[in-house]
Amino acid sequence: MTLGFQLDVVSAELQIFSGIVQSIQVSGSEGELGIRPHHTPILTAIKPGMVQILKKNGKKEIIYLSGGILEVHRNIVMILADSAIRGHDLDEQRVVSAKKEAMEIIKKHDCDSDVLEASIKLTKALAQLRVIDIIKKESIYIKNLTNIVH
Repeated sequence: MTLGFQLDVVSAELQIFSGIVQSIQVSGSEGELGIRPHHTPILTAIKPGMVQILKKNGKKEIIYLSGGILEVHRNIVMILADSAIRGHDLDEQRVVSAKKEAMEIIKKHDCDSDVLEASIKLTKALAQLRVIDIIKKESIYIKNLTNIVH
């Protein structure tokens, strides 16, 4: 029996992850999806959010996804993302600035298309901030755990 499955995360720019993993959790268009080995085949849209990867070695990795498609075939999973950024590579100041800018545009209500575009940017910024927050919390937890052990 297979203890993992092949995961490939690809964006328009590059292949950001490829390897054998134990499980993933991803933000699907209908809610959170957990994928493990031998999962039922599916094809679904993913919304701006993240994929949390539990690697074969037990370590976790988080990647921000701006949206895209998730395709599952038993032990092969492909995420085709519009854009993907490793969680540790997100620039918190830039994301906070983008969030503020989007909120200002929405408050002005100048043009429906501007509001729609700003809403999309706001959704992406909020998803990125969620990834940053999770990574910060995990770092604090690991740091505290290390201090307890030592």
